[in-house]
Amino acid sequence: MKHVFLINPRAGNRDRTDRLRRLADHLAAAHGLDCQCLLTDRPGAAEPLARALAETGEPVRIYVCGGDGTVHEAANGIAGYDNAAMTVIPSGTGNDFLKNFGRDAAKFADPENLWDGPDFPLDLIDCNGRLCLTIACSGIDARIADSVHRYGRLLSGRGSYLLSVAVNFLFKPIGRRWQVELDGETIEDDFALVSMCNGRYYGGGSMPVPEARMDDGVLETILVKNVPKRTFARLFPAYSAGEYWKFPNIARVVTARKVVIRSLEEDIVTCLDGESLRSREVRLELSDKQVNFFGSKGCSPNATAREGR
Repeated sequence: MKHVFLINPRAGNRDRTDRLRRLADHLAAAHGLDCQCLLTDRPGAAEPLARALAETGEPVRIYVCGGDGTVHEAANGIAGYDNAAMTVIPSGTGNDFLKNFGRDAAKFADPENLWDGPDFPLDLIDCNGRLCLTIACSGIDARIADSVHRYGRLLSGRGSYLLSVAVNFLFKPIGRRWQVELDGETIEDDFALVSMCNGRYYGGGSMPVPEARMDDGVLETILVKNVPKRTFARLFPAYSAGEYWKFPNIARVVTARKVVIRSLEEDIVTCLDGESLRSREVRLELSDKQVNFFGSKGCSPNATAREGR
């Protein structure tokens, strides 16, 4: 079996390539493994690299060394290939995906905890043909995330985030007029956001639906209606903490297998694991058990999930 470290040298706030190469060399020497390192050379490169490894048909374990965007690309690359499995060595800034593993998230920093761990299938969200591991969000939260990437050329870190919040929240309307179809039920209204959840974390730690589990064949979607900006600012902390039940007249959670969002005004901005796309129609549905993941013994992607729905 091959063990491949797929490294994004641009992830995070510094290049960790030398350290990751040393980890791969140590793993090979200590356990007699066939280890190699591949580096991405541009945004989006992790996907074709991961797919090429899977297409050989040989058993391969891929250690994705990057942030949530690199993880997203690798998952799209190996989805549907039984011979390939992936894990994550966090090297990005947010690393929201690993928060789903709770206390065990820290173990993913050391491949010694990973190389012989069990692998297990995870569900994905299919969004217009792209696959998403955690949360596919459309609305004000997606527009803020999208702007952070663009403003990052002007400012870095928290500065770009604050500028994005100011532009999107203070100077633009929150809601958009959408038609939302939930397994055939159609609703037309002004929505602040619609987020389909397979995992529980996005946006640096917001957890809109704590009941979401990554391997149960169920996707939770939260719909939040448009409200005045002052009300939205007051309720957003509860939304981020998964306390949507505190505002039942504004928020609704459903377990529809297929959700379609249609814009009546302009393109919808949707973020998939932090990666943005634009479309007048967003089609979301379950892609059941499509990617194999491996981690430390006893770890669970549902470690922080809340019981009950």
